[in-house]
Amino acid sequence: MKTVGSRIFFGWWVVLSSALGLFLGPIPIVLFSFGVFLQPLIREFRSNRGHVSFAITLYSVILALGLPVAGRLSDRFGPRKVILPATFMAGSVLLSACCCSGHIWQLYLLYSALGVASCGVAAVSYSHIISQWFDHRRGVALGMMMAGLGFGGLVLPAAAQYLIAEFGWRMTFGVAGAAILTITLPVLTVFLKQSPAEIGLVPDGSAEGTLASVGVDRHTGLSSSEAWRTPGFWQLFCAVILVSASFQACFAHITAILADRGASPQIAAIGTSLLGGGLLIGRAASGYLIDRYCAPRVAALVFSCAAVGIGLLRIAASQGAAFAAAFLIGLGVGAEVDIMAYLTSRYFGLRSFGAIYGSIFTGFSLSGGFGQYLMGAVFDATGSYSSALSLFLLTTVAGVAIMLCLGPYRYEGARMRRQAPYSSQALEAQ
Repeated sequence: MKTVGSRIFFGWWVVLSSALGLFLGPIPIVLFSFGVFLQPLIREFRSNRGHVSFAITLYSVILALGLPVAGRLSDRFGPRKVILPATFMAGSVLLSACCCSGHIWQLYLLYSALGVASCGVAAVSYSHIISQWFDHRRGVALGMMMAGLGFGGLVLPAAAQYLIAEFGWRMTFGVAGAAILTITLPVLTVFLKQSPAEIGLVPDGSAEGTLASVGVDRHTGLSSSEAWRTPGFWQLFCAVILVSASFQACFAHITAILADRGASPQIAAIGTSLLGGGLLIGRAASGYLIDRYCAPRVAALVFSCAAVGIGLLRIAASQGAAFAAAFLIGLGVGAEVDIMAYLTSRYFGLRSFGAIYGSIFTGFSLSGGFGQYLMGAVFDATGSYSSALSLFLLTTVAGVAIMLCLGPYRYEGARMRRQAPYSSQALEAQ
């Protein structure tokens, strides 16, 4: 962490508070932990898996479709004014679970309201703030921020499992809501500042001049409609949906794949943990690398490692090879969201970052859900995951090829422009 004089640059406190917001927020407890709530909810509502699972389907669809709206609000009013009310709403809705009776429509209403709240506290809003606080350290900052979500996915399901066993699912939701209102919300209120200019600082804590001199201005960039008319947007969008469908399908089914190959539940859980370990390493490594090298090439390298993992999972005959495949796939899962945010800021600027990134994230979410469904449907039809894995290997390779076709950045950082005076932005200025 860079210090200014003897003090830590305040932007790093913004990163840590954003990581806390993602860690102790609605998405890990609702989306990542749904599996541990499934059986208690089935018993409570005297229903079946399909009817109860429809609640998480509602949540996911509302979240995916609401992200562009939240992004537009973030562009217009600032991400802080979106995050804080949404955090309060999420905590309050989780607390209200204590009032749910045995009517399943109340479960659907609960998850729908949580989907609305989650739109404002997803990675889109937090990435918008971090992109304003950091310029040439943006990749590392985004990686640290997203590590909060990764840790939430690893820690909170186990915590929820313990609380459900001790106190029941209603109280578990209530505890999560209380934690959001008493821990997350106060921390965000104090530390989540909209931009460095708000407290008289510049991005990265640079001492090189004014905000204009370091080239980070939230009013610089393309509008959403302008971005949607560029080939670069559709190249990035297509690359994202291809690799997202592949990675999330493997992520969701890795335990079942290992179990089908004779692994015990404990051994299969190790495979899932290895995938989670790859996720965290991919997140940290990609954040470091995209600050120093061409981000599309870094993305292509990481996604190629994941493609090797998918191919290995397709042909692996031993558990050791399957574990290696899980780790490699985890690298791609961990890097994707960080790289999406970084590339959005570099190719389209910060003027309409929320709306543009929200649109890309919607494609990421919907394609991921479709990939998970397709993986299961192919297994049901053929009795094997082999055909689905072959298909997802091809789509990942296609995503890598498209990523390599992205041109030079349109909105480079200040250090990049000094190192490359004939960059695309400098040429446009001439």
